[in-house]
Amino acid sequence: MADRYLTVALESRGVQCTARLLTDKAPRTCEAVWQALPLAGDVYHAKYARNEIYALFPAFAAEEPPLENPTVTPIPGDLCYFTFSDVQLGTASYGYGEGAPHQGRSTVVDLALFYERNNLLLNGDVGWVPGIVWGTVVEGLDVMAEACQGLWRNGAAGETLSFRRA
Repeated sequence: MADRYLTVALESRGVQCTARLLTDKAPRTCEAVWQALPLAGDVYHAKYARNEIYALFPAFAAEEPPLENPTVTPIPGDLCYFTFSDVQLGTASYGYGEGAPHQGRSTVVDLALFYERNNLLLNGDVGWVPGIVWGTVVEGLDVMAEACQGLWRNGAAGETLSFRRA
């Protein structure tokens, strides 16, 4: 099978990077994401994992992928897939508030981009939160990392994170 690529973008900032799907390491996850593309949603900057941006989506796979190619220490350029229940994301400490995109959904998919090193997927409320590494950025990570740092310092309100086939 030929390599598959996607574009990850911060729409309002006009910044994007290109990632290669890791179909050899996470085939079920890659197929589920690929079939669901394009995807776009409000971007959030992580509170616990450090150097991560992500968007939340309704479950889109017929069956959630197994924990293939898992990590709790993502590196710069990793694209990770997480599945949560609305209850897991429902506490006030996460800061989503009323009208959050995941409310009323039994399963929520978190697609994340890690843009810098020293990440640890350890949440004080629930412990270890392994993610599925399903893609890796192959071009444009430096520009995306700078924009992600801007999200951290200046806020993410009004920004959209999108994933689309390249």
